Amino acid sequence: MDVKKFCFRVLFYVLGLLVMAFGVTFAANSILGMSPVNSIPAVLSAITNTEMGTCVIVIFSLFIVAQIVILRREFRLVNLTQLIFSTIFGFFVDFTSVLMNSFCLPTLAGRAVMMILSLVLIAIGVSAYVATDLINMPMEGMTLAITQKVKGKTFRQVKVVVDTTTVVLALVLSLIFMGTIQGNLGIDGYPTSLVFVGTIVSAVGVGTVMGPIQKVVLPPIRKICFGDSAKSTSM
Repeated sequence: MDVKKFCFRVLFYVLGLLVMAFGVTFAANSILGMSPVNSIPAVLSAITNTEMGTCVIVIFSLFIVAQIVILRREFRLVNLTQLIFSTIFGFFVDFTSVLMNSFCLPTLAGRAVMMILSLVLIAIGVSAYVATDLINMPMEGMTLAITQKVKGKTFRQVKVVVDTTTVVLALVLSLIFMGTIQGNLGIDGYPTSLVFVGTIVSAVGVGTVMGPIQKVVLPPIRKICFGDSAKSTSM
């Protein structure tokens, strides 16, 4: 194994998680709807008054359990290392939240720009760590497990469904336990209908923009990590 190239793979993986964490924080600060990857942790954080990073680790652990249930004997023990990267990601979410504090562009248009930037950042982050061929994060790992069991569907198609389902579940939990849409899914006096649209746009948007973003992100990372941009991990 080429140690230098392996180090580059780990570096790009971690950088991908950091970029994705910034995307999550941009969505949270926009207050127009949370990104799918952190929608349920955000609501759980609000319900239990627990730090977001801790809730990320808890929910992502459940995603790993879901993979075990779906794949059964096909589940590889190495995939348990997803928990390590989930912990790192949880730290990054807390770090970016502190770093950005309550920063938000003024006006509704500015918040919409932040939401769009969130979609792009999350798609870039996911594409970057997937390009390293190391290990999937729990949510993507669960999506991949479902893709393997549902014939005729691509990863991106399944991801849109999983992301949408995750956000809707977060909205339902928020309404049941808090009587309103909270937990960074949407607050600050905006109409519930607007917030709901924002969360669904976020859920559908990441999987939609990932295709064109991968065409830009994958080749240079693959070339640096493997010396060959021809091999593709496009999802």
